[in-house]
Amino acid sequence: MALAASLPAVPADRETERRPFSHRLHLKLKLDCQTCHVSAAQSSRLEDNNLPPKDVCLRCHKQAVIKAPRTTAIARFDHSKHIKIGDIGKVIAAAIDQGTYLSSAEGLKQKLTSEHPCKGCHRGLEESDEVTKAAFPAMADCLVCHSKIQPPDSCLFCHNEGQKLEPADHTPDYIDLHTGGKIGLKKESCAVCHGKRFTCMGCH
Repeated sequence: MALAASLPAVPADRETERRPFSHRLHLKLKLDCQTCHVSAAQSSRLEDNNLPPKDVCLRCHKQAVIKAPRTTAIARFDHSKHIKIGDIGKVIAAAIDQGTYLSSAEGLKQKLTSEHPCKGCHRGLEESDEVTKAAFPAMADCLVCHSKIQPPDSCLFCHNEGQKLEPADHTPDYIDLHTGGKIGLKKESCAVCHGKRFTCMGCH
C-alpha cells in the first residue's frame, strides 16, 4: 500500500503525546473506514477487536498506542451482517419520515447521507476529535429493524442478563414522581425501552 508515502511525516515529539484519536483528521485524508478497521467486514462477534491493528497505524506513524475496545451494554453484534445491508442511514431516515423512529430525530437526517455504509450508524465522525459515545449507534437506531419491544423479555435479545439498563432517574419513588406530573415527563420518551403501545399499568 502506497498510503504512507502520500502522507506528511508526523513529528516524533508529537507521536509520543497521548492525545485523543481524531477521526476528523484521518477522514480528511480520504481514508476508507476499512483501511484502518480491517476486520470489521468479517466480524461476526461482539468480542472481536475491530480497532486498527498496530501495523496499520505504523504505515504512517512512527509509534502507535491503541487503547482496548470500550465496553458496551450489548451482548452480541454482527458487523458483517450489518455491513452487507448497505447504507443503513437510508433505513433510519425512512423511519424518521414515517414517524416510527423511537427517539428525538432533531438534526439527525442531515447526518444520515453518506457515501459509506459505516457512517449510517457511526455518525458525526467528520467532526470528531475524540472518540465518545456519540460515535456509536443509539438504541433507537437498532430498533428501526429490531422492533419487537416487550420488556423485560425482549431486552435479553441484545443485552446480558443482570445488566443495569434502567435510567438513573428510575428510583423507587419514580412511579409517584412521574404519575404526579412532578418531573414533566413526556410519555414519548419512554418509547425507546417500552415501545409506543405500552400502557403504564402493563408494568405497574
